[in-house]
Amino acid sequence: MSATVLQLSARMRWASRSQFFASGFIFATWGVHIPTVKGHYGVTEAELGLAMLAAGVGALMGLTQASRWIGRYGARTTAGVCGAVYALLLAGLVVMPDYAALLGLLAAFGIVTSVFDVAINTEAAELELRNGHPLMSGMHGMFSLGGMAGAVTGSAALAAGMAPQSHLMLVAIAMALAIVASAQWMLPKEATASAAGNEGFRLPRGALVILGMLAALGLIAEGAIYDWSVLYLKQELGSPQQQAALAYASFSAAMAATRFGGDAMRARFAPAVLLRGSALLAAASMTLVLLTDAPGLALVGFAGVGAGFANVVPILFAASARVPGVEPARGIAAVSAAAYLGFMAGPPMIGFLAELSSLTAALYVVVTFAVGLAASARWADPT
Repeated sequence: MSATVLQLSARMRWASRSQFFASGFIFATWGVHIPTVKGHYGVTEAELGLAMLAAGVGALMGLTQASRWIGRYGARTTAGVCGAVYALLLAGLVVMPDYAALLGLLAAFGIVTSVFDVAINTEAAELELRNGHPLMSGMHGMFSLGGMAGAVTGSAALAAGMAPQSHLMLVAIAMALAIVASAQWMLPKEATASAAGNEGFRLPRGALVILGMLAALGLIAEGAIYDWSVLYLKQELGSPQQQAALAYASFSAAMAATRFGGDAMRARFAPAVLLRGSALLAAASMTLVLLTDAPGLALVGFAGVGAGFANVVPILFAASARVPGVEPARGIAAVSAAAYLGFMAGPPMIGFLAELSSLTAALYVVVTFAVGLAASARWADPT
């Protein structure tokens, strides 16, 4: 292989890593400002859960069109456009005129988020196939690294007294520019369009159903940490918001570190073995979080949860791209749809349970679903 081809291949991998990093940074910024949104609009946990549900419904709407759009425009254009809109919508989180308008914004947020996710995962799956060795965990590691960076910078901005809207606007512009710039080095349209096909969304069948169910279990639990960990430390353990933001940071940092070693682990261990061990670690760590009243120990627990969930999505998304007779983008979209059902159902479920009891009691859902994922891990390899 010529030096020029190797250089182009390296640029494509780094372009993909940049997209995952930006996605994580944006998502973490939303997570850091969930208490800000709650206070700004004066909503209850149940109403906040409904807002998260609006984002989940939007995500499902986007997933019905994701493979078709990638088939028509390629992952590069789809990721560049949807990723930029995803970033810029951050700037509207605390300037909507009322709660109803916030629901609309979050629905749009969900649409572009899901299409962007499928586009960059399709790109990563194609690069993994071309390279002949695992890359997906490392790509998702960049998402977690972006999440850690977003959480830490968000915490620093709050500690420095920066106005929430100023912080959101700054992140929105910076991430939109980064996404558009890195998209220029992604694979050409033909490579990822052929991986998507030209048909619309179809309900998953066979192995994709099982992979989708496992993804839903994992994303219910993982999404709960993304959306409720900061509020948990602030509200249940009495931490100031800038310290509470470190819950997300510790979770994302551990997840990133584990994912960067995840490709080596995926090459060494069978998917079922790795998935079972990961889920049990997540369950044990979340139990620690919920039993302690020390914020520092809770942060250690959140790190353990991050390490536990680190390889769940990479294992299942990589498997969905290898199902015989199914185009990678279609497999990823189908499993993503089930995952987003979990992502959609989990946060509002916890919000409603918190309204009935407490946030601490509600977060035992994470433990329950992690145990369920471990018990079902033998289905993780469709081949």
